[in-house]
Amino acid sequence: MASWLLGTSRILTHHKHLHKTLPSFFLASSSSPFSRHESTKAQAQLEILDHDVTGDYSTQVIDFPGGKVGFTSEMKFISESAQKRVPCYRVLDDNGQLLQYSNYVQISKEIAVKMYSDMVTLQTMDSVLYEVQRQGRISFYLTSMGEEVVNIASAAALSPDDVILPQYREPGVLLWRGFTLQQFVHQCFGNTHDFGKGRQMPIHYGSNKLNYFTVSSPIATQLPQAVGAAYSLKMDGKSACAVTYCGDGSTSEGDFHAAMNFAAVMDAPVVFICRNNGWAISTPVEEQFRSDGIVVKCKAYGTWGIRVDGNDALAVYSAVHTAREIAIREKRPVLIEALTYRVGHHSTSDDSTKYRPIDEIEYWKMERNPVNRFKRWVEGNGWWSDKDELELRSGIRKQLVQAIQVAEKAQKPPLEDMFNDVYDQIPSNLHEQERLLRNTIEKHPKDYPSDVPL
Repeated sequence: MASWLLGTSRILTHHKHLHKTLPSFFLASSSSPFSRHESTKAQAQLEILDHDVTGDYSTQVIDFPGGKVGFTSEMKFISESAQKRVPCYRVLDDNGQLLQYSNYVQISKEIAVKMYSDMVTLQTMDSVLYEVQRQGRISFYLTSMGEEVVNIASAAALSPDDVILPQYREPGVLLWRGFTLQQFVHQCFGNTHDFGKGRQMPIHYGSNKLNYFTVSSPIATQLPQAVGAAYSLKMDGKSACAVTYCGDGSTSEGDFHAAMNFAAVMDAPVVFICRNNGWAISTPVEEQFRSDGIVVKCKAYGTWGIRVDGNDALAVYSAVHTAREIAIREKRPVLIEALTYRVGHHSTSDDSTKYRPIDEIEYWKMERNPVNRFKRWVEGNGWWSDKDELELRSGIRKQLVQAIQVAEKAQKPPLEDMFNDVYDQIPSNLHEQERLLRNTIEKHPKDYPSDVPL
């Protein structure tokens, strides 16, 4: 007979403090049976339910390392997944109308208009720079089409002091914080005005001033780093948190699980925002994991979590705003799963019509467009007009055309910048590498770009 017997028990928790200060929609998804936080201590840490077990059993409770546990004589395995899926928090219906009895964090006219304007700006920038790449003027690009709301609404809910560790589909967060269209374009062209000195691929943005860590290509590497950044904020007593983004594909990486456990154990004030856009690079979610999406993983690690409609700007704003409060006030991590859809190809190196039907893409692009949905709500409040729309779109396109002209004329970084900024004093091995490179260029000058200063 198997020696592993799983008892039937129930943990009763009462979140007295947070019930008074935070919207109730977030509390339903909390889970941490052995919480160390004063405001979430269990009133009854363990209760054996007599009517849930049959036959002879013992009500003996033993304090094992990690907490008390009761025993039962019935062998009962935990099932792989609940039949009923975790519900998705929503505020606006598909037509941009408030749902009855909606529970959400209010936003002002000024914030709402800026949110919509930045969504349109992000859309336009993606459209123009994607075409620029197709023309061969930049080497690579990827868009945020279909995920504009997750970008902008989450950024609007955060403080400028919060540290952002992005994946690569969050330029809208940087846009919200004040990164200009010209700065975006300079980075994509890799010229001397690029903060990365042309050493990164296009769309690998970064800004120390705006607390936005530079994008790195390998997925999920930023997640454990975000936990470390959050823990440092906690040690310094800062009223800020770290916020990190990832896609559903990243949750299949070991870094995701290491980060979640690290954050839970260290009580790090970090908000994980996962854009579950259904397809990762080209793998559908049903082939990525057997569990109910991503939000349920928070239970395994003892953190809080919520599933939100990632195409609903008010829901995303409210969830992130509240998650930030929890992270900072409670000094605990929070996981947000934002259900959305990647309308564009994964990148300019991808053709998504090879692995998903075109009519599915068109449906999400036209019928479930998150920007149009938020626009209807803003218009319904009398905050936006057709005239505003025309002026915004034409103005952004003009700015982008001008920014591209400026970036193309700007000089490329010199060769020596390939070896700078690694060490305070450049070591001999890097000097040797530079010497060998220059010798190669002298032998094969036609193979080296003529617009890069030597």
